[in-house]
Amino acid sequence: MEEKHRILILDDDLDVREWLQGVFEEAGFAVSVVADGKTMQEKLRSAPHSLAVLDLKLKGEDGLAIARELRRSSAIPIIMISGQGDETDRVLGLELAADDFINKPFSARELLARVRAQLRRTTELSIPRPASTSGGGPRFSFDDWVLDLSARTLTRGGGEHCPLTQGEFALLAAMVQYPCRIWSRDQLLEQTRGFDADVYDRTIDVLILRLRRKIEPNPQQPSYIRTERGMGYVFAAPVTRL
Repeated sequence: MEEKHRILILDDDLDVREWLQGVFEEAGFAVSVVADGKTMQEKLRSAPHSLAVLDLKLKGEDGLAIARELRRSSAIPIIMISGQGDETDRVLGLELAADDFINKPFSARELLARVRAQLRRTTELSIPRPASTSGGGPRFSFDDWVLDLSARTLTRGGGEHCPLTQGEFALLAAMVQYPCRIWSRDQLLEQTRGFDADVYDRTIDVLILRLRRKIEPNPQQPSYIRTERGMGYVFAAPVTRL
């Protein structure tokens, strides 16, 4: 029997936790439910999890800080939820760690659709693409970085690992395979989030910002991912297929 995906839920509201747990269990997922960041870390150490659903606004804790810490130690998809509809919260959450963001109130159907979309992307990105569609071999290098499409890893130098979210990996993989090509935002959205997720205009800009912070020698003056004003983005560094 195929092992169930296990979903981690962090919310300090008991009623919300119980509702979310019921939604996921009824849909066939295994669930870990916690009310604080410390317990979340204990749960993550005790069992593998496929995805985390984290509340942005917690009593006595910073939900963004918890998400950021989780992202430093894990590449699992993170969906952040919040009762506030301010776009600034959404952008900030995506900039720091999240793969998706959903505002309360939301329906069980919408939440499950978001979760399944993220899990599909995780599965799709873990499967090597054939040479005819991947642009060649499964590994590419630029400067001292190596991107492995099969293992879904980005390493540098002596093997130092750079953790990437699902969206960051998909974006970088697309651009590295076609260096010097100018990508519009719509084209990159198709590569990173597909058509079944709720996206908005700044999604790609946020992913680009996060990638630059992780890989550029100077994120303020990027030499790898450059902006083509009025057109989109281009991967400008020389790339070697290994």
